[in-house]
Amino acid sequence: MKTRIVTISREYGSGGRAVGQQLAARLGIACYDQALIGKIAMETGFAREYISKRGEDAPRGAWLGGVFAGKDFYGLSIQDELWNAQRKVILSLAEREPCVIVGRCADYILREREDCLTAFIHADIRVRAKRIVEEYGEKPDNPEKRLRDKDKRRAAYYQVYTDQVWGDPHHYHLMLNSGVLGIERCVDLLAGLYGQDFHA
Repeated sequence: MKTRIVTISREYGSGGRAVGQQLAARLGIACYDQALIGKIAMETGFAREYISKRGEDAPRGAWLGGVFAGKDFYGLSIQDELWNAQRKVILSLAEREPCVIVGRCADYILREREDCLTAFIHADIRVRAKRIVEEYGEKPDNPEKRLRDKDKRRAAYYQVYTDQVWGDPHHYHLMLNSGVLGIERCVDLLAGLYGQDFHA
C-alpha cells in the first residue's frame, strides 16, 4: 500500500515540527500539529493550552508510575481522557485524508496502518540548544538542562501510553539527524519516500 500518512516524532529542539510543516507544504497535504490541538480541544472541551502542555509530555517532576494521578471512578485520569481523545482524532484524520502528523504518539497509534511512514528527528544536544535559544526564544542560560527535562517528560509519557521506549529506532522507519542533514535534506528524504509502497 502506498504511503499517504507521515508521522514525525522528535527530540525537543531538533526542528521536527519544521520538518513536518515543510514536508506537508511540499506534498500539498495537511500538517497536523497546532491544528491537531484545535481538533482535540473541540472534541474534549479541554483548553488548547492544557492540550499543548500535556498532550505528549508528562507533568514536570513526574516519572512513569507517578505520572498521572487523580483517577476517577472508572480508573481514568484527566490525562487518560486526553489520551483517548487524541487517539480518536488521530485515527479519524488518518482514515479521512493524506496528512503529516507531528508528535502525540501518532507513530504508535497508527502502527498497524501500512500506508504510514514513521520518522524520528533527532540532533546533538548542542545543535538543539542553539536552536531553542535562537529560533524558539528560550533563555540562553543552561538550555541543555531544559532539553533534557523536556525529553525526559516526553519519554515518560510515551512509555506510559505505548509501553515502548521513545526514540528506539526499532519503532520507526527512519531516524534522521537534523543537525547533520539539515531540515531541508530531512524533508527531501521523506518526500522521496512519500507515495511509495515500501512495506512490500
